[in-house]
Amino acid sequence: MAYERSESTGSGAGDGADTTALALKILVAGGFGVGKTTLVGAVSEIRPLRTEERLSRAGELVDDTGGVDQKTTTTVAMDFGRITIRSGLSLYLFGTPGQDRFWFLWDELSQGALGAVVLADTRRLEDCFPAVDYFEHRKIPFVVAVNCFTGARTYGAHEVSRALDLDRGTPVVLCDARDRESGKEVLIRLVEHAGRMHTARLLDSVG
Repeated sequence: MAYERSESTGSGAGDGADTTALALKILVAGGFGVGKTTLVGAVSEIRPLRTEERLSRAGELVDDTGGVDQKTTTTVAMDFGRITIRSGLSLYLFGTPGQDRFWFLWDELSQGALGAVVLADTRRLEDCFPAVDYFEHRKIPFVVAVNCFTGARTYGAHEVSRALDLDRGTPVVLCDARDRESGKEVLIRLVEHAGRMHTARLLDSVG
């Protein structure tokens, strides 16, 4: 679920204390063209790793570009970024490809993940159904982040939750994937939600 690295903060053999920095793996999922690469790039404190290729004529036959006609590239493996939430806590972000033909990568990317952000576009809300189903069936904690595109009709979190038929307690937040602070708030909500879920499961197992 997490990666840990120990770092010695002392200057001598007997006067130092070990501190453990925690790195959590987070997935960023959703439909084609919903803003996954944009979100990872906006919040990452390092230059994000991207695996984008230009859309081809062959791809037009299998990729639904309705509503994202100006999109010229697509993620073919993953996006990767990193953000420090606070001292000692970092998130490693893995953006998943949105097209059906790349879903075989999801199982590999989801190994060891604390949770996921499912980005949604209210103009094409049905595009995030597969991601919602994937994480619900595997009991991976997730939040739905509605990317508020310019010109799109605004819906409240409760309306989106009902439209997606989400399990009770699954957070829905409104965000701007281009804005670092907005994206950071989404990630904080996910970490809090995942923490509550993992704690509840631990207590259930003990009980």
